[in-house]
Amino acid sequence: MTVTDVRVAETHLPRRDEPAVPEVRRTISNTRRSGVFAVIGAAASAIALSSVIFTQLAPFDAILGFVVVSYLLFLGIYTLLVSLDESGPTVRDRLAAALIHSLAFVMLIGLVLVVGYTFWRGRQALVHLNFYYEDMGLAGPLQPLSVGGVKHAIVGTLEQIGIALAITIPLGIVGAVFLSEVPGPFSRFVRIIVEAMTALPSIVAGLFIFAMVILGLGVDKSGMAAGLALSVMMLPIIIRAADVVIRLVPGTLREAALALGASQWRTIWHVVLPTARSGITTAVILGTARGIGETSPVLLTAGFAQTLNANPASGAQTSLPLYTFQMVRTGEPGLIARAFGAAAVLMVLVLLLFVFARLIGGRAPGQLSRGQRRRRARGSRRDAVRFAARDNARRPDLLHTDKAGS
Repeated sequence: MTVTDVRVAETHLPRRDEPAVPEVRRTISNTRRSGVFAVIGAAASAIALSSVIFTQLAPFDAILGFVVVSYLLFLGIYTLLVSLDESGPTVRDRLAAALIHSLAFVMLIGLVLVVGYTFWRGRQALVHLNFYYEDMGLAGPLQPLSVGGVKHAIVGTLEQIGIALAITIPLGIVGAVFLSEVPGPFSRFVRIIVEAMTALPSIVAGLFIFAMVILGLGVDKSGMAAGLALSVMMLPIIIRAADVVIRLVPGTLREAALALGASQWRTIWHVVLPTARSGITTAVILGTARGIGETSPVLLTAGFAQTLNANPASGAQTSLPLYTFQMVRTGEPGLIARAFGAAAVLMVLVLLLFVFARLIGGRAPGQLSRGQRRRRARGSRRDAVRFAARDNARRPDLLHTDKAGS
């Protein structure tokens, strides 16, 4: 081989006058055209085959049966189509994904139907402004919807759930911290009791407060007693959910705080709880959802009132779920419309409470709010001024020392 046969590697740089080639981004999504066609083809084939079965082969005419048979045929046909091009693990993965997505779609449809039906049935009452700022003191069963409202039920619901949250949030967080951070025989016993109380029927909680507070202490039915009954139901939910979240905090964070010299309670307060803030907020939301829609404990402990009672310490008080129950059982069309309107107001109220809770505790660990950032900036400025003053105070001493040394 001669020297001329050796090829020297050359580097070619693009010239500046060459047009820039647009960047082609690579698609990393799992959704492919063949998969979309398989889903559409399987759905069309399942519906067509079910139509043939229900109209020609079998004497079936139920809508629910048609949906179930079509769904089962869809899964079978979709599995067959995917197996033509993919391996066994991929087929099982696609089948599991189809099951999960279809179940999620069914849950979404159910939620939309429940919410939409409630608002649709209550539309006659929701369009009247008096429905929001009047009570039922002057409204009879045959009065039009332009008279009366749910003001007393809204106030009662907010006061009762506020009392329950004021009791359950600190107790729930303390109980969750005790279960996760103080292991031992007593904490295991408390965990068993909490898990058993998560399945406590609501009527039992109402009867417990009715027997202990109303009959035992001789206190009248009131919103306070209803808040206590709701707290009995909400407390185990919050403790159990918060305990699971706190146990998910990495142990290395605790070890690092303890290694730096922090005590156990400072580690819990400054490391564990801020890290689990979002999960603890979710636990509070779950407990609130359990208590805010209950009827039987409120009926046993707070009674039912047609007028506004803003004092939760005495007198009967009504909540939105109890108002809905009482209006529906009358059978009057006008009162039934009021009941659905009250249910719609309850859903909106729960949504607002959940949004408020997310705004308070939904920040990620280490993420500061606007007020905390302002306080940190003010503290930094104060530290800068203090350090500058200290340096100025030391400078004459340093100059004097230098002159003395020279």
